[in-house]
Amino acid sequence: MRHRREDVVARALGVLDEYGLPDLTMRRLGAELGVQASALYHHFPDKQTLLAAVADELLARGARPLPDGSWEERARAACHGLRDSCLAYRDGAEVVATARAFGLGGRTPYDELVNALAEGGIAPDLAAAAARALLHYVLGHTMDEQLHRQAGSAGAIESDPRTDRHAADFATGVDLVLAGLRTRAAR
Repeated sequence: MRHRREDVVARALGVLDEYGLPDLTMRRLGAELGVQASALYHHFPDKQTLLAAVADELLARGARPLPDGSWEERARAACHGLRDSCLAYRDGAEVVATARAFGLGGRTPYDELVNALAEGGIAPDLAAAAARALLHYVLGHTMDEQLHRQAGSAGAIESDPRTDRHAADFATGVDLVLAGLRTRAAR
């Protein structure tokens, strides 16, 4: 049976969510689809390109329009939306961060942040740097949260993996970065 690129990406998301990023291999994905791993290279030249497509699909599935409002409200919503999208899948933040590191995918959150900041009158260079800083914060915080949840679920730590502390800490961190940006932009 011949699979379309979309089929491969959808099954890769399923493998990611069930087994995690370390076990999302071309061999496992091929087995899940009932084909040899080499058949996947018809759609993706390498695993990094597959991960970029998975990151883009993960982000697309979690996408929601930014609200009308100030640049801060729009940037805050973009950060929270990215966190929610990443948390929807096991190791989601790591997948998006990996795709971004390779420069192959996961651009949508950056573009949304730059646009929201630019619409607020933030200078282009500062908007770009602030968007990168916010992405680093969101992805780093979310990776930490996902690791904490997985460790708690596996019994490796004595902590409730469903704690609300992560959400509150995340929101405070985003607000701190945005307050610093507001101050810097006002100069």
